[in-house]
Amino acid sequence: MFQVRIHGRGGQGVVTAAELLSLAAFAEDRHAQAFPSFGSERTGAPVVSFCRIDDRAIRVREPVLEPDALIVQDPTLLHQVDVFGGLRPDGYVLINTARSFDELGLGEFVRGFRHERLLTVPAGELAREHTGRPVANAALLGGFSALSGLISLDSVTSAIRERFAGQVAVGNVVAARAAHAWVAHELQELEDAVADNEMDGAVRGADSAGVAAGGRMNGGAGNWEKTDVAAD
Repeated sequence: MFQVRIHGRGGQGVVTAAELLSLAAFAEDRHAQAFPSFGSERTGAPVVSFCRIDDRAIRVREPVLEPDALIVQDPTLLHQVDVFGGLRPDGYVLINTARSFDELGLGEFVRGFRHERLLTVPAGELAREHTGRPVANAALLGGFSALSGLISLDSVTSAIRERFAGQVAVGNVVAARAAHAWVAHELQELEDAVADNEMDGAVRGADSAGVAAGGRMNGGAGNWEKTDVAAD
């Protein structure tokens, strides 16, 4: 079972995001459940929603305390509530912002997690560009599809079309595709950077081995020359 926790504020479509994710799972013939946390959902108040996805029927109904993935719709919550509580060391994190984890003041904290599973994406900006409103929920799910591979982009866009209608659906589908492309590009850059670092390490190792071998050869030649002189 894969468990997702979504953090945001009232009015940002946090509950809708969990519902869309569950609809995307249903489109792939999987079991899913989506529900919000209890408490105030007034505009601007912190809100949490949950989504579980499995290939079997889901019996548990408790809030997700140990998520496999976190989606953060509002980065102002990062230092206000325990957003990362219970996150697994190999978990995924996707935050709605154009800033890096270091710029968010999280650089030291996230070093204990797998860096290729931690990304930011300006989903709100993409949503504003394509829908006229900075409501990032659908765009974030497009990005989450690329980051986790849990669900396909086609399933996300199918869920958006099922939940919304007209231009609202069209704009959110485009925003989701844009966020998916953004995250896919970021992941490719990370992969390329890792490959470059490994290549540099291999080259440095080969250079060091060559220097050491050269030193041994030169030392051996010196001894041979001394032996020749002594023989004369």
